[in-house]
Amino acid sequence: MPVPTRRLAFVALLLAGVRLLLPDVPVVQGLLVLDGLLLAVAAADWLLAPSPGRIGVERSLPAVLLIDQPSEVSWRVTNPTRRRLHVAVADELAPSLHASIRRAHLTVPASGAATVRTPIRPARRGRFTPRELVVRVDGPLGLAARQRRRLVPATLRVHPPFRSKDEAELRINRARVLEVGLRSAQGRGGGTEFESLREYSTDDEFRRVDWSATARIGKPIVRTYRAERNQTVIVLLDNGRIMAGRVEDVPRVEHAMDATMMLATVATRLGDKCGLMVFDAKVRTVLEPSKSRAQVGRVTESLFDLEPQLVETDYSGAFSEAVVRFRRRAMLVLLTELNEQAAEEYLVPALPLIARSHLIVIGAVRDPEVERWATAPSVDPESAYRRAAAIGALDQRARLAARLRSLGVTVVDAAPGRLSGDLADTYLRLKATGRL
Repeated sequence: MPVPTRRLAFVALLLAGVRLLLPDVPVVQGLLVLDGLLLAVAAADWLLAPSPGRIGVERSLPAVLLIDQPSEVSWRVTNPTRRRLHVAVADELAPSLHASIRRAHLTVPASGAATVRTPIRPARRGRFTPRELVVRVDGPLGLAARQRRRLVPATLRVHPPFRSKDEAELRINRARVLEVGLRSAQGRGGGTEFESLREYSTDDEFRRVDWSATARIGKPIVRTYRAERNQTVIVLLDNGRIMAGRVEDVPRVEHAMDATMMLATVATRLGDKCGLMVFDAKVRTVLEPSKSRAQVGRVTESLFDLEPQLVETDYSGAFSEAVVRFRRRAMLVLLTELNEQAAEEYLVPALPLIARSHLIVIGAVRDPEVERWATAPSVDPESAYRRAAAIGALDQRARLAARLRSLGVTVVDAAPGRLSGDLADTYLRLKATGRL
């Protein structure tokens, strides 16, 4: 495809100026002659330009990035001809990647290659699949260029940020220190899984004395315990319409993703299995429980391109699927929103499906803005109405949480930035008390 260049426009303007210096030549005739000559030269220049199909073009970009993680995209252009070429490359990078440039101009030496790079910093998670590049090659005089689309497919996966990663490490280290302390001190406290026998000391609890071992050895012997391992945690992530609402300018499902990664990290590092089920009107993803270190990566891969579906969540269908797939007793962590109307109509009637055989924890993130509205002074009718609505919403939320707790469900309703840590603490507490 022939494309005029800026140089051609500049030369046309220059020739028009030259025409003004020739007053004896008729205007129309002079312009036609000069423009005809210019077009003929431009056509010849276009014919001499190499075909863009002969030019080698490679795009290099990272396979995986986190949101706001800086990186770069590069284009490498190879010149198979024996003369220097001026080449332009235009890419279809998504705006949310925040690339500094998407159109690059290169001068490629004869039988050589040139590379141009641009920094990127993705602002949105998901899968990005740029497919085409537009390659333009100037003719020897730079008056015309050949242009063609080139198919250069690539895939970039932008993962959600694991904002609670440091908190996860702190909880893992604390749990391990407590376990070591229980082993080396009096064998008191959390664990309920038998570990070993040792001699009685004055600080031991009387109920931990092993009378059979005491009778055999002839001196007091106590049992020591540790927190159970090889337990199972299943995260049930609601991906329905109520999770599309934004809290502090972040969709609720994003807060739930961070909590999911936190639980997967803590559970697998402490020797427990963690699995995942994502659902809305139907079950979207099922990740079988595993205690492998690679499980956190699998969880992240299952979540990075997830988008809330604007449909009503089918809790009954998801819970039925969970009961069939996960028969062994586990801690099921349902990440959803405490919406009274949706819960009373869909969630509460479905809870008995899983409550009989599993330990249920429901996690939700509350909106600090609603809490601010509820405590703000009423200075005009609009603010008074907003305050009344906020107080009503908080009251409905509290009633729903109380109703769920009365059904034997552990409810964690936390502020943004606290949900992940509070859920991890709940998991550790239930694990230490043997309820898991």
